[in-house]
Amino acid sequence: MKPLARQTIAALQGNRQQSGDLTRNIGLFALICFGVGSTVGAGIFVLTGTVAAQHAGPAVALSFLIASAVCLLAGLCYAELAAMMPVAGSAYSYSHASMGEAAAWMVGWCLLLEYLFAGAIVAIGWSAYLQSVLHDIGIGFPVLFAKAPFELSGDRQLVATGSLVDLPAVLLTLFCTLLLLRGTEFSARVNNWIVVAKVAAMLLVVATGFAFVDYANWTPFVPPNAGTFGRFGWSGVLQGAGVLFFAYVGFDAVSTLAQEVRNPQRTVPRALLASVGVTTLLYALVGLVITGLVSYRLLNVADPVYIALSSGGPALAWTKVIVGFVAIAGLISVLLVTLLGQVRIFYAMGRDGLLPSAFTRVRAGSHVPHVGTVVTGVIAAIAAGLLPLSLLGELISMGTLFAFVTVAVSVVILRRREPGAHRPFLVPLYPWTPLLSIAACLYLMWSLPQDTWLRLALWLVAGGAVYCLYGLRRRRRARRS
Repeated sequence: MKPLARQTIAALQGNRQQSGDLTRNIGLFALICFGVGSTVGAGIFVLTGTVAAQHAGPAVALSFLIASAVCLLAGLCYAELAAMMPVAGSAYSYSHASMGEAAAWMVGWCLLLEYLFAGAIVAIGWSAYLQSVLHDIGIGFPVLFAKAPFELSGDRQLVATGSLVDLPAVLLTLFCTLLLLRGTEFSARVNNWIVVAKVAAMLLVVATGFAFVDYANWTPFVPPNAGTFGRFGWSGVLQGAGVLFFAYVGFDAVSTLAQEVRNPQRTVPRALLASVGVTTLLYALVGLVITGLVSYRLLNVADPVYIALSSGGPALAWTKVIVGFVAIAGLISVLLVTLLGQVRIFYAMGRDGLLPSAFTRVRAGSHVPHVGTVVTGVIAAIAAGLLPLSLLGELISMGTLFAFVTVAVSVVILRRREPGAHRPFLVPLYPWTPLLSIAACLYLMWSLPQDTWLRLALWLVAGGAVYCLYGLRRRRRARRS
């Protein structure tokens, strides 16, 4: 395994550019915007209310802080490996170098779960905000096309909603797919403008909303346990942190773009850590404001920020309108980067022969892996139109935490096997930082509902079957040829 690891690292550290390859045209500011754009979105606009109402109450702000502390540990591990191997693929590529092909396939399979479903949940949240804005200006939306046909009930059973498909979510996903086909540089420019507007809007919510906070809504700050693990009390705060880990998928997206970043050995670690700082501050402050404006019991909706601002009456009406429209635009940037990250995972797996070579074909001029982009967009659109919000959030958090564990494990393995490899960035306080990252991620995984573990196990079994029946055979044929 050691020679294989050395050979893989050498290949991934290679910085050769060939005609038709992905091009390095992303700078530090654009990469930070990609990270913030992918992260500051569904966590604030969609899941904050769900976690407050079902798990943590007003202490959702603490859930965000706990999740961000775990994310910082993982971010430091990502920074070392991304600087060491600045290529597309993120956790998949790092696992390939440290644990071999089979482990890398399973990580890539979990990233597939993470990115495609993350794109779907963002599109669902965007649809809810769009319909709220249309309702406020007197425009109704047909019930048959307003949401997914099923939702998760309080006793965690799938129940019919009376709708056929979430049509706005489907259309948005396909629209973002068309934007990505225009090229990464074009997508970066669009994303930069949206992110700046989105962060400004969140700061506006915080500054304005604090003046209208009813402090009674924060009492008790950690509601007593409702009789089950994970529903209020400190177990709810911790389980809420696990669910909210979906909000940090953006950090993985930063590392998936390493092959398209200028001076990646310095740019990627800086962008990862800067994204952690910006998002942590915004998440905690917005969580405090919306639970102060309205009782957390009323926030179990897909558009909690909008609902919270509605409680402020005429004084907050103008803020509500601004945030409604910025949420609509802001979630577009989240979906854009999420789809972009999945395309790069497909690219890396195609590069290694585990997926058809069509996923590595880059269109001349736009430098976009167009086949992977279309496949990603279509699958995400189907998921957004048909699957329920709550189920998706838990599955994505589980997949994200699994990826973070493998990244930390990869740091430890490669430090032992390849101590002399070039590392422009080193994880501080090694080995305690990666070990703490592993322990914290595993604990948050354990805190998630048991049926989420069952769904993860079924997903991994399906991934193993696909690898044995398709990926392994294809890889062997590629090696023989």
